[in-house]
Amino acid sequence: MKVHGKPYRSIWLAEDGWAVGIIDQTRLPHEFVTRRLQSLEDAVRAIRGMQVRGAPLIGATAAYGMSLGMRAEATDSGLDKAYSALIAARPTAVNLRWAVDGMKTLLAPMQPPARAEAAYRRAAEICDEDVEICSAIGEHGLALIGEAWEKKGKDGRLNVLTHCNAGWLATVDWGTALAPIYKAHDAGIPLHVWVGETRPRNQGAGLTCWELGGHGVPYTLIVDNAAGHLMQHGQVDLCITGTDRTTASGDVANKIGTYLKALAAHDNGVPFYVALPGPTIDWTIGDGVGGIPIEERDAAEVTRVAGRTADGGIAAVRIAPEGCAAANPAFDVTPARLVSGLITERGVCQASAEGLRGLFPERG
Repeated sequence: MKVHGKPYRSIWLAEDGWAVGIIDQTRLPHEFVTRRLQSLEDAVRAIRGMQVRGAPLIGATAAYGMSLGMRAEATDSGLDKAYSALIAARPTAVNLRWAVDGMKTLLAPMQPPARAEAAYRRAAEICDEDVEICSAIGEHGLALIGEAWEKKGKDGRLNVLTHCNAGWLATVDWGTALAPIYKAHDAGIPLHVWVGETRPRNQGAGLTCWELGGHGVPYTLIVDNAAGHLMQHGQVDLCITGTDRTTASGDVANKIGTYLKALAAHDNGVPFYVALPGPTIDWTIGDGVGGIPIEERDAAEVTRVAGRTADGGIAAVRIAPEGCAAANPAFDVTPARLVSGLITERGVCQASAEGLRGLFPERG
């Protein structure tokens, strides 16, 4: 994707060949700022502080975090230290564990002098693989959007609703839920996107709107609770969201508020699709509601909001009384029964154990 006409991925290796560049997503949409990660600790802070977010990008950053850790200390204790620090950075996105488990399995049998080079090589492969996966998700999702457009009789524009940010900022490039939208727009299908603000961190308002605007896709920002109203009045043709973890039975964990949108879609007969890469599937869990750990984030994300002030500055302001208690679960789980289909790099399947095994038979 491009920013001000310049091609970007969301993560890259710096010109010196060892430091890692990222886009600081906490500064968007008001400022485009890049950061340089020079240590394992920098990578952990970037993940925990949500300078990088989105399950695939978290996994890629963790892989480079392992590389930075091996560059500093490639001993067995250094490997254990890097693994433990990264695995604890955020609990819900399964790509993080997938990435660091794979890196540790690769590096542990090697002699320490070989570990850093191998880690950097594998991290680069993970990034390239993610771009290919997301592009394939886009192609399969494009077919669904094309079918919806045909069903509508090619009359007017197709209205798609999304939640949180599952675009190229959440992956290495293209995105998951937004990849089909970008592909459809590029193919000439007239569509419009309803963007849920996604409180409390407003990734929809700040990131999805920024992305869509940069690509020229028509969109309208809505408060999260407007989605059901729009569906009741026939103003949503289909929903596409991403997911941070999908169970072997097809339950999906995504940003808080996704479950409510799925319920509204089900009640109004609106197709509700979830786009995901294979590494986001947790084959060890069947029941998402009982089995997926839900991250509880700082209450200040709920009681305060950040934005640009009239004088051009950026400030966080309190919107609740001093001393107000606030709960802040970052994700919720949408049961498979509410999901019309899962869009993966291998195709579209039913949100079920049978559907997933059909696309990933090696997991059967």
